[in-house]
Amino acid sequence: MQRAKTLRRIGFAAMLGLAAAGPFAAAAADRFITVASTTSTEASGLFGHLLPVFATQTGIEVRVVAVGTGQAIRLAEHGDADVLFVHHRPSEEKFVADGFGVKRFDVMYNDFVLVGPQGDPAGVRGLSDVAAALRRIADAGAAFASRGDDSGTHKAELALWQSAGVDVAAASGTWYRETGSGMGQTLNTASGLDAYALTDRGTWISFANKGNLEIVVEGDKRLFNQYGVILVNPAKHPHVKAADGQAFVDWLIARAGQAAIADFKLDGQQLFFPNASPPSS
Repeated sequence: MQRAKTLRRIGFAAMLGLAAAGPFAAAAADRFITVASTTSTEASGLFGHLLPVFATQTGIEVRVVAVGTGQAIRLAEHGDADVLFVHHRPSEEKFVADGFGVKRFDVMYNDFVLVGPQGDPAGVRGLSDVAAALRRIADAGAAFASRGDDSGTHKAELALWQSAGVDVAAASGTWYRETGSGMGQTLNTASGLDAYALTDRGTWISFANKGNLEIVVEGDKRLFNQYGVILVNPAKHPHVKAADGQAFVDWLIARAGQAAIADFKLDGQQLFFPNASPPSS
């Protein structure tokens, strides 16, 4: 009985303490921003590396919604995020031009790679021209697993098929399989089917279930993969946490954030390469 009274007194004192602290304690506990980003930044482990560093340095928690780039942009357009961090520059520039974003900044890059089964039924291993490799895959009717989810990777893949002169919409459901899933799930499908797939290198390095898959084509300049970051426009959505969101943007493109990106490695391999320009340039 006495112990219960003591616990009640402690609880009441704690509530009094929080009340005395006023809105400052509540603000500190609730100080977070929401970032709409891609599955590649999440699945690769990059955010798990970056965000604790940012939180320690600023006191701001970052909560990530990791989806395909197209869906991330739609979330930001609806005001469901404070910051957009994705990898399809034309879509990012349109987002800003349409008034949904304040300003776009380069953050980092890596590249896409074409992976496929060790048996390489389409005979594309070692080609330096990714469009030529895709034409061979189509001509051979070799299985290809596509994300099919309007992500940055999917957008890049469709542009490459177009440059190869291949109508994948007509092939949908035959040798061309659209998973409608994230990169990890699509790679799982490719591994299970012994299929080819396009993936960002960061996810590929961190992906555990490679099975018979290996990189067959890399190095084409068309496989360059740039990431950008944008503060969602508070003039469009007044509830956007503009100050803390801008603090995250500024940190990413400044020395501390760029160094943290460069420091992120798996098995000795660097997954992303910082390339932000100073805001004044």
